[in-house]
Amino acid sequence: MDLKEAGLTGNEDLVYTALVELGSSLAGKISRKTGLHRRTVYDVTETLIQKGLVSYILENNRRVFTAVDPQRILDSIDQKKNMLIPFIEGLKMKFNTTRRKEQTNFYRGKNGLKMVFESQLDYPEILILGATREAYNAMPYYFKWFNERRKEKKVKIRVITSDKSIQPKILAETRYLSEKYSNPMVINIYGDSVAMILWGKKPFALVVQQEEFAIGYKKYFELLWKIAKK
Repeated sequence: MDLKEAGLTGNEDLVYTALVELGSSLAGKISRKTGLHRRTVYDVTETLIQKGLVSYILENNRRVFTAVDPQRILDSIDQKKNMLIPFIEGLKMKFNTTRRKEQTNFYRGKNGLKMVFESQLDYPEILILGATREAYNAMPYYFKWFNERRKEKKVKIRVITSDKSIQPKILAETRYLSEKYSNPMVINIYGDSVAMILWGKKPFALVVQQEEFAIGYKKYFELLWKIAKK
């Protein structure tokens, strides 16, 4: 590793290192140490002076160059890093805003569905379309735990169902549609994700994480919410 890693050119590295080893020196001595032409040494020392890594004094009208403490290189790197932080943070915000997280995942079985439901607890509200008693029958102890966790995290739910036996009470609002609209598919909408769940002997869920997709389902839910009865 050499000082090129710190942003110096090859010649700057040679001249600065030579000055550290030689101590205060004239251009000719630096030239002999580095193998660089005297004119090149003057050009390089000028850039190093501008970077704050070399200083000089005049003795008999000749420049005597001295390397500054190498710690200055680290200080310079830290200074540049600190100057870059606000710029990088701004870029990160733009990146996170414009980046679209889009993925589709398939989950099978009760353990897979537990992963789906637990991820929903990270959001302030879950919209449930088509809630069915089958879910509670399939995993009664799990949903008791799930609702307790939901209560702890203050996650609200709004439910639209045609099953009058479903009456969640914890941080919940429920509205009902006619039984003719009943559907074996349950849809949970949360954040930028939509989980489509089919209960049965081998329950499974398809989770789509895509902002526009979730917005579309939220609008559909709100339309049905206005139609459904309390």
